[in-house]
Amino acid sequence: MARTIREMFADAGVRGWLHVAELHRPEARVTVDPDEPVPMGSVYKVPLMVAFCRLADAGELDPALRVTLEPSHRVAGPTGISILQDAVSMSLRDLVVLMMTISDNTAADAVLRAVGSTVVDGVCRELGLPDTRILGGVAGTWAQLVTETGTESLAAAMERITSNDATVPAGVYDPVSKASTTPSDMARLLRAIWTGAAASAERCAFMRDVMGRQPWRHRLASGFPYDDVTVSGKTGTFGSMRHEAGVVELADGSAYTAVVFTQAARADSTLPRADAVIGAAARTAVEELRGNEGT
Repeated sequence: MARTIREMFADAGVRGWLHVAELHRPEARVTVDPDEPVPMGSVYKVPLMVAFCRLADAGELDPALRVTLEPSHRVAGPTGISILQDAVSMSLRDLVVLMMTISDNTAADAVLRAVGSTVVDGVCRELGLPDTRILGGVAGTWAQLVTETGTESLAAAMERITSNDATVPAGVYDPVSKASTTPSDMARLLRAIWTGAAASAERCAFMRDVMGRQPWRHRLASGFPYDDVTVSGKTGTFGSMRHEAGVVELADGSAYTAVVFTQAARADSTLPRADAVIGAAARTAVEELRGNEGT
């Protein structure tokens, strides 16, 4: 099965990493290089959300605390507060909703400042995610990218790494200097959220609900285009890398953690086949696992 999925990745023009497993029987799994660290882009918002919820459970952070974000607090991004021009005030909890549903980078940066990257990394260790580090989140990644590309602005840096005519500096996709994780780690974290091990029952229910409200359907959900299938997830994009980590719940009550990371051979910002193969690969793995049930 791993060979079939590798061929699917190759046909879509990407290098792929995958971990798909039964939610309640994680030893039943299909994997492709599941323990190799990869820069995770906005997937870092999942462990950040978990750390936020655990601090709230411990009474060390008030989810209702209102935060005012001035225009000077904006972090580059295509959605949400990141594209607004005036001051915005809302609770930390609502900022978590924005960072998870529409991947709002400014909201995520505000949550990270409240939680602390050291706390997030500590939570990852506590939950058995040895290869997950978020460093400075997206703001840190953007600053590092400008340095690595030798450019003077984020716009120029992004133009450099999304050009098929330019050579991308070697360090840009080095997981050592970026927020990074492995498919295995993310599968373990998703399982903890869905089984109630990541935080209190109330907070885990909140996290599952928020991840179920992500509107993007072009990656993981594209492989399961049915009204009676629930796909909850978090996408991540960084240059030629396109990811999603989520949970697929079928009508019969079975559920699967599905983590698919990819890196395209081409640098174009729009590559529909590179997005679609995430869902197609996950569906192939789920069908394999369902075919093996009871054997």
